[in-house]
Amino acid sequence: MDDKIIRTMDALSRNKMKPYYAESREELYELIRELIKDDKLITAGGSMSLKESGVSELLMSEYKGIYLDRSEGKTPDEVNDIFRKAFVSDTFFSSTNALTEEGELYNIDGNGNRVSAMIFGPKQVIVVAGVNKIVKDRDEAKRRVEEYAAPKNAARLNCQTPCAKTGKCERLRSGKPCESPARICCSYVILGQQRVPDRIKVIIVNQELGY
Repeated sequence: MDDKIIRTMDALSRNKMKPYYAESREELYELIRELIKDDKLITAGGSMSLKESGVSELLMSEYKGIYLDRSEGKTPDEVNDIFRKAFVSDTFFSSTNALTEEGELYNIDGNGNRVSAMIFGPKQVIVVAGVNKIVKDRDEAKRRVEEYAAPKNAARLNCQTPCAKTGKCERLRSGKPCESPARICCSYVILGQQRVPDRIKVIIVNQELGY
């Protein structure tokens, strides 16, 4: 591990979030299997990191009947019901838009279901983050999301937003606020020091994952 990862893990510990490090996908999977071995209900937020790391496939294949995925919803109401079940799940999986060296999780969300579950509800939250998500501080985290992650996600989700078309945040591009009805930058959430020690577990993976 380089110094940046060590600083980040130390800061997460000070903020009462449990840090882990996985050098490979195999180490990541074994760690996840150990952390969720007694679970009865597992849920997840939308995440390219979970998909690219293979965690989504792991949950779908090895935890059928326990893992509830949004893809199982056939209608908007059914999908929303799955979102709400996250609050009573044993484990909620997510990534983070940015992870600061000060041990904070920085996220911008559209519907808010992902950040809501990270804040409250599930017994534990497991955050899977590639080394590319680590930034110096909140200012760098905000820039990373606005300049890179949000436009990439808007394009991936086929959102009819200016950033999906231009690749740049509308506020940064034109100096005007984004007023698109499809805007995905709605809730800005910073998770710092936690009330419940180690409820949030952050697995830093030695790969570049997601946006």
